[in-house]
Amino acid sequence: MSQRVSYYEIAPEGMKIMTDMEKYTKQSSINRTTRELIKIRVSQMNGCAFCIDMHTSDARKMGETEQRIYCLHAWNECDFYSPEEKAALELSEHITLIPSKRVPDELYHRVREHYDEKQYVDLVLIINQINSWNRISIATGNRAASK
Repeated sequence: MSQRVSYYEIAPEGMKIMTDMEKYTKQSSINRTTRELIKIRVSQMNGCAFCIDMHTSDARKMGETEQRIYCLHAWNECDFYSPEEKAALELSEHITLIPSKRVPDELYHRVREHYDEKQYVDLVLIINQINSWNRISIATGNRAASK
């Protein structure tokens, strides 16, 4: 499949909103590594090869280890993610699968042990942002570039 639509050309106003939200999330107090782990994990769940490729590359450039990138599918079985990262990853899975998982009070309280109220909202926005990018990329036929 090739790219179906050049969405930046077709809907520049909408894409400006998307890029403005991206700028906002990058300025949040959420750790940069945690943001990339969220983006990789959500992209894995959604099957977005374009975003997986982009965010694993970004994570490597930031110094993230191959082990932590490769094990994101099984993050809850690994001791090398911090409790804060695990809380963010669990929230990411629940929001991405919200029709079946929801966000139970118990998870909300566990996330809040590590993140204040503003950070919680920023996590929700980061998770929703990557879900939106995944859906745009998949729907428009974005492909991971061959190197």
